[in-house]
Amino acid sequence: MIHFDPNSVKPIYEQIVDQFIKLIGNQVLKPDEQLPSVRELASSVRINPNTIQRAYKLLESRNYIYSVPGKGNFVSPNQTVLSAEISRAEKRFKNSILELKKLGVGNSHIVELTHMTLKGVENHAKNTILE
Repeated sequence: MIHFDPNSVKPIYEQIVDQFIKLIGNQVLKPDEQLPSVRELASSVRINPNTIQRAYKLLESRNYIYSVPGKGNFVSPNQTVLSAEISRAEKRFKNSILELKKLGVGNSHIVELTHMTLKGVENHAKNTILE
């Protein structure tokens, strides 16, 4: 369910957060669905439970999940958080294009770069699924 790259410059807890956001965004994890306990997840991916706890706290602070004392952590039913994240990502994407245009990069190169990036993301996703 969750994979991380120990050699990445990105901290493990952030990698875990990113993966949960992706699972929630792709509706693999449904609203009000219970997440694995901190201990279960830490054991299955073989990392320190504090790292999982930190990821869960960050997800909760961003309203992707909510905690029920004594019961566990659950996917938030509030999909407006996901919509806001998508809007922010779209804005960053548009700003990147504007920056490239300011630097004199042509439309055809921007389109080619976008296609290459999408192809790389798709290949990464396929490799992750095969692991």
